[in-house]
Amino acid sequence: MAAAATSRRLILLRHAKSSWDDGDLDDVDRPLAERGERDAPLMAERLLRLSPGPTRILTSHAARAQRTAQLVATVFGVAQDEIKTARALYLAAPQDVLAVIARQPPEPTQLIVVGHNPGITELANQLAADFTIDDMPTAAVVALDFTARAWAPLAPGTGRLAFYDFPKNRQPAITPR
Repeated sequence: MAAAATSRRLILLRHAKSSWDDGDLDDVDRPLAERGERDAPLMAERLLRLSPGPTRILTSHAARAQRTAQLVATVFGVAQDEIKTARALYLAAPQDVLAVIARQPPEPTQLIVVGHNPGITELANQLAADFTIDDMPTAAVVALDFTARAWAPLAPGTGRLAFYDFPKNRQPAITPR
């Protein structure tokens, strides 16, 4: 007997603000800036109020994404073994991010993907049936809900916006009307 469709939440999180202080560092090695160190836990606290529950975090191997994932994991109480690094997420196109998501087991039913622009914004626009954004700022989150048996395949236009938020947003998170 086939498993019943389940509500799944995919949270796309652009890494927090990175530092450009050391021009000799390779892009992948850039750390978070002070603002990023503040914004990542701030957004994790907001996110936790809107989306508690079992979570796995998928992250690029870039230093700024790794640090963002660690800060979010601390707020969520996510175990280290539920933080998965995927080199394929570094500066990834939407189809590459989807390929990483598709390889995840059905549980947990909530994934946070820490990634980079422009791919993370493009993926949000591709998956959302009811939402479009020009550019996700650093540490912004787009949460999309799906009804599916597994993480694959997530088809374009099948996600419903649960909320959108970003550090400089002084209003409650943006949700569908």
